[in-house]
Amino acid sequence: MAWVPSESAVEELMPRLLPVEPCDLAEGFDPSVPPRTPQEYLRRVQIEAAQCPDVVVAQIDPKKLKRKQSVNVSLSGCQPAPEGYSPTLKWQQQQVAQFSTVRQSVNKHRSHWKSQQLDSNVTMPKSEDEEGWKKFCLGERLCAEGAIGPATNESPGIDYVQIGFPPLLSIVSRMNQATITSVLEYLSNWFGERDFTPELGRWLYALLACLEKPLLPEAHSLIRQLARRCSEVRLLVDSKDDERVPALNLLICLVSRYFDQRDLADEPS
Repeated sequence: MAWVPSESAVEELMPRLLPVEPCDLAEGFDPSVPPRTPQEYLRRVQIEAAQCPDVVVAQIDPKKLKRKQSVNVSLSGCQPAPEGYSPTLKWQQQQVAQFSTVRQSVNKHRSHWKSQQLDSNVTMPKSEDEEGWKKFCLGERLCAEGAIGPATNESPGIDYVQIGFPPLLSIVSRMNQATITSVLEYLSNWFGERDFTPELGRWLYALLACLEKPLLPEAHSLIRQLARRCSEVRLLVDSKDDERVPALNLLICLVSRYFDQRDLADEPS
């Protein structure tokens, strides 16, 4: 049976944890023999601690330093919404509640949708294929032209290669967290240089719905970057009745209030 010290036993053994010279500790120490008593266990801990250097220098591969670093540690907030553009607190609370329900449904049925066969025309890019994912999500038309207007249906069929595949559950359920974070980065990079589009909004919402908490540092940085970009684009919108305003408000709301980045939250109008 494994030995578990009681509170009193721990207090009795505390004096044994005072610093002792490494040579005294290591005398007769055999690391291949497992500790048989609490005292031997504590002695082993002391010896291993004494052998650790005071300063540890990480060995960094110089090649990795040349890679583009995607984590932005900036703590700056969002641009304040123009007068009349900021959503009410009630609206924000409703969006958070609905988003939470969506996330629960996605998690609950992920296995089911993952098992569904994709259509023959759906080929998901590899995780590291940035251009492939941009075209997959936004369509070759939008990526090639940088257009911001809605796609026109000139024929009865839908050419998803041109207009992009929607974030179907059968697609996003196949994406692991690494892929979700990568695609979020790719789309954020695209958004950083272009205007907001409905295709982009649908995918950003879906990726946020699939993002697991607690957030990894890179994901944390990406969603903050996304919220700030939304606030910057909102400043350029001429009218508060523009259809982009509620979509931009929604993304800022989810990042700030659902993912607990409260310093980015809009002040209620």
